[in-house]
Amino acid sequence: MKFNILATLTLIASLFFTGSAVAENPDQVQQLLLTGECPGCNLKGADLSGAHLLGADLRNANLQGAILIEANLEGADLTGANLNGANLTQAFVTNASLNCANLNQVNLTAAKLYDTDVSGAVMNNLTLTNAEIFETGIGIGGSAEEFNFNVECRVDSRHVSDQRSAISY
Repeated sequence: MKFNILATLTLIASLFFTGSAVAENPDQVQQLLLTGECPGCNLKGADLSGAHLLGADLRNANLQGAILIEANLEGADLTGANLNGANLTQAFVTNASLNCANLNQVNLTAAKLYDTDVSGAVMNNLTLTNAEIFETGIGIGGSAEEFNFNVECRVDSRHVSDQRSAISY
Protein backbone atom coordinates (compact mmCIF):
# COMPACT_ATOMS: atom_id res chain seq x y z
CA MET A 1 0.00 0.00 0.00
CA LYS A 2 2.78 2.42 0.94
CA PHE A 3 4.59 1.53 -2.28
CA ASN A 4 1.51 2.37 -4.39
CA ILE A 5 1.13 5.75 -2.70
CA LEU A 6 4.83 6.53 -3.12
CA ALA A 7 4.76 5.48 -6.79
CA THR A 8 1.69 7.64 -7.44
CA LEU A 9 3.24 10.68 -5.74
CA THR A 10 6.47 10.21 -7.69
CA LEU A 11 4.56 10.08 -10.98
CA ILE A 12 2.53 13.18 -10.15
CA ALA A 13 5.64 15.09 -9.05
CA SER A 14 7.46 14.21 -12.26
CA LEU A 15 4.55 15.56 -14.31
CA PHE A 16 4.52 18.85 -12.45
CA PHE A 17 8.24 19.49 -12.31
CA THR A 18 9.42 18.38 -15.77
CA GLY A 19 11.16 21.30 -17.42
CA SER A 20 9.92 23.94 -15.00
CA ALA A 21 13.30 24.60 -13.41
CA VAL A 22 14.83 26.39 -16.39
CA ALA A 23 11.89 27.68 -18.43
CA GLU A 24 11.08 31.37 -18.33
CA ASN A 25 7.40 30.52 -17.84
CA PRO A 26 7.02 27.27 -15.88
CA ASP A 27 3.22 27.69 -15.85
CA GLN A 28 3.22 27.58 -19.64
CA VAL A 29 5.42 24.46 -19.61
CA GLN A 30 2.84 22.78 -17.39
CA GLN A 31 0.03 24.00 -19.66
CA LEU A 32 1.77 22.36 -22.64
CA LEU A 33 2.46 19.09 -20.84
CA LEU A 34 -1.06 18.79 -19.46
CA THR A 35 -3.11 20.00 -22.45
CA GLY A 36 -0.87 19.86 -25.52
CA GLU A 37 -2.03 23.41 -26.27
CA CYS A 38 0.35 26.33 -25.93
CA PRO A 39 0.16 28.62 -28.98
CA GLY A 40 2.30 31.73 -28.54
CA CYS A 41 3.78 30.49 -25.27
CA ASN A 42 7.22 31.56 -24.10
CA LEU A 43 9.01 28.24 -23.53
CA LYS A 44 12.49 29.68 -23.96
CA GLY A 45 15.07 27.33 -22.43
CA ALA A 46 12.44 24.78 -21.35
CA ASP A 47 13.66 21.23 -20.78
CA LEU A 48 11.13 19.09 -22.61
CA SER A 49 13.40 16.07 -23.01
CA GLY A 50 11.43 12.93 -23.75
CA ALA A 51 8.12 14.81 -23.77
CA HIS A 52 5.25 13.26 -25.72
CA LEU A 53 3.90 16.25 -27.62
CA LEU A 54 1.81 14.40 -30.20
CA GLY A 55 -0.41 16.87 -32.05
CA ALA A 56 0.69 19.73 -29.79
CA ASP A 57 -0.32 23.26 -30.77
CA LEU A 58 2.87 25.31 -30.52
CA ARG A 59 2.08 27.88 -33.21
CA ASN A 60 4.22 31.02 -32.77
CA ALA A 61 5.72 29.64 -29.55
CA ASN A 62 9.15 30.77 -28.39
CA LEU A 63 11.23 27.61 -27.96
CA GLN A 64 14.58 29.37 -28.30
CA GLY A 65 17.26 27.22 -26.68
CA ALA A 66 14.68 24.63 -25.60
CA ILE A 67 15.84 21.08 -24.92
CA LEU A 68 13.69 18.62 -26.85
CA ILE A 69 16.02 15.62 -26.75
CA GLU A 70 14.08 12.45 -27.63
CA ALA A 71 10.83 14.43 -27.72
CA ASN A 72 7.96 13.05 -29.79
CA LEU A 73 6.55 15.86 -31.94
CA GLU A 74 4.41 13.69 -34.22
CA GLY A 75 1.68 15.84 -35.79
CA ALA A 76 2.73 18.92 -33.80
CA ASP A 77 2.01 22.38 -35.22
CA LEU A 78 5.07 24.59 -34.79
CA THR A 79 4.09 27.06 -37.51
CA GLY A 80 5.95 30.32 -36.91
CA ALA A 81 7.72 28.98 -33.81
CA ASN A 82 11.15 30.25 -32.78
CA LEU A 83 13.39 27.21 -32.26
CA ASN A 84 16.66 29.13 -32.61
CA GLY A 85 19.39 27.13 -30.86
CA ALA A 86 17.01 24.37 -29.73
CA ASN A 87 18.31 20.83 -29.18
CA LEU A 88 16.18 18.22 -30.96
CA THR A 89 18.73 15.41 -30.74
CA GLN A 90 16.97 12.08 -31.41
CA ALA A 91 13.60 13.84 -31.61
CA PHE A 92 10.81 12.24 -33.64
CA VAL A 93 9.23 14.84 -35.91
CA THR A 94 6.75 13.34 -38.36
CA ASN A 95 3.71 14.85 -40.08
CA ALA A 96 4.55 18.06 -38.24
CA SER A 97 4.38 21.67 -39.39
CA LEU A 98 7.51 23.77 -39.04
CA ASN A 99 6.56 26.18 -41.78
CA CYS A 100 7.73 29.75 -41.27
CA ALA A 101 9.65 28.59 -38.16
CA ASN A 102 13.08 29.86 -37.11
CA LEU A 103 15.29 26.76 -37.19
CA ASN A 104 18.63 28.57 -37.06
CA GLN A 105 21.32 26.65 -35.17
CA VAL A 106 18.94 23.79 -34.31
CA ASN A 107 20.63 20.52 -33.35
CA LEU A 108 18.89 17.67 -35.18
CA THR A 109 21.54 15.03 -34.50
CA ALA A 110 20.01 11.56 -35.04
CA ALA A 111 16.55 13.12 -35.27
CA LYS A 112 13.87 11.58 -37.47
CA LEU A 113 12.02 14.05 -39.68
CA TYR A 114 9.43 12.39 -41.88
CA ASP A 115 6.88 14.20 -44.03
CA THR A 116 7.40 17.47 -42.17
CA ASP A 117 6.42 20.85 -43.65
CA VAL A 118 9.35 23.27 -43.49
CA SER A 119 8.17 25.67 -46.20
CA GLY A 120 9.21 29.22 -45.43
CA ALA A 121 11.36 28.15 -42.47
CA VAL A 122 14.71 29.83 -41.85
CA MET A 123 17.38 27.15 -41.56
CA ASN A 124 20.97 28.31 -41.09
CA ASN A 125 23.70 26.29 -39.37
CA LEU A 126 21.61 23.18 -38.70
CA THR A 127 23.34 20.17 -37.18
CA LEU A 128 22.09 17.15 -39.15
CA THR A 129 24.60 14.46 -38.11
CA ASN A 130 22.96 11.03 -38.57
CA ALA A 131 19.53 12.63 -39.00
CA GLU A 132 16.93 10.68 -41.00
CA ILE A 133 15.08 13.08 -43.28
CA PHE A 134 12.36 11.86 -45.67
CA GLU A 135 9.73 13.80 -47.62
CA THR A 136 10.94 16.98 -45.90
CA GLY A 137 12.50 19.98 -47.66
CA ILE A 138 15.83 19.87 -45.84
CA GLY A 139 18.80 18.81 -47.87
CA ILE A 140 22.23 19.58 -49.19
CA GLY A 141 22.32 20.67 -52.79
CA GLY A 142 19.54 19.42 -55.00
CA SER A 143 17.21 21.38 -57.18
CA ALA A 144 15.64 24.63 -56.02
CA GLU A 145 12.50 23.58 -57.89
CA GLU A 146 11.80 21.02 -55.16
CA PHE A 147 11.23 23.73 -52.58
CA ASN A 148 8.76 26.59 -52.34
CA PHE A 149 10.82 29.65 -51.44
CA ASN A 150 7.96 32.09 -52.07
CA VAL A 151 6.02 31.42 -48.89
CA GLU A 152 4.75 34.52 -47.13
CA CYS A 153 5.14 34.17 -43.37
CA ARG A 154 3.15 36.24 -40.91
CA VAL A 155 2.55 35.90 -37.22
CA ASP A 156 -1.00 35.61 -35.98
CA SER A 157 -0.88 37.91 -32.95
CA ARG A 158 -3.87 36.12 -31.40
CA HIS A 159 -1.50 33.26 -30.57
CA VAL A 160 1.46 35.22 -29.20
CA SER A 161 1.51 35.90 -25.47
CA ASP A 162 4.85 37.72 -25.58
CA GLN A 163 5.11 39.98 -28.64
CA ARG A 164 8.91 39.94 -28.33
CA SER A 165 8.88 36.24 -29.21
CA ALA A 166 6.84 36.80 -32.38
CA ILE A 167 8.53 36.02 -35.66
CA SER A 168 7.91 37.61 -39.02
CA TYR A 169 9.84 37.15 -42.23
